[in-house]
Amino acid sequence: MAKPKVATTHMTGCFGCHMSLLDIDERIVDLIQLVDFDKSPINDIKKFTGPVDVGIIEGGVSTQENVEVLRMFRKYCKILVAVGECALTGGIPSLRNTVPLKECVEEAYLKGFTVVDGVIPNDPDIPLLLDRVYPCHEVVKIDYFLPGCPPPADAYWAALTALLEGREPELPYELIKYD
Repeated sequence: MAKPKVATTHMTGCFGCHMSLLDIDERIVDLIQLVDFDKSPINDIKKFTGPVDVGIIEGGVSTQENVEVLRMFRKYCKILVAVGECALTGGIPSLRNTVPLKECVEEAYLKGFTVVDGVIPNDPDIPLLLDRVYPCHEVVKIDYFLPGCPPPADAYWAALTALLEGREPELPYELIKYD
């Protein structure tokens, strides 16, 4: 019998949620025994090889490319889990939502105190910015949410093993409190 497949991706954020996943320490060996990773920065597979049992999304949605990645994950993943505050709320990147996009771009590339020769990049390889940073659930249906900045490794382990066993994740208060 084939092992369940897990895919992960990183969008607009700091990559801390992937680092937290790797913080499961020696349990990573157990995880590798339980699953095969499909598209993921963990194994550097760039495209889906087929349907995936669990997709893990990190980061908010701030570019057209992020929208396409998120829609692709929804298409290929039976269960989609948004992890971390950026995926759940937009997180720190969504602070730009308080300023019009044009002003943000001008400040970053033309008027900022660190700008030397101001030029707004205009390369077709640079993803187009959206008007604001969106949480993932405003773009596609998300099945589960794992809060935290980043979620603790034990929360990842508890949620992922429950999903792989066909159970609803039940995270004790200790794994989701932040005080």
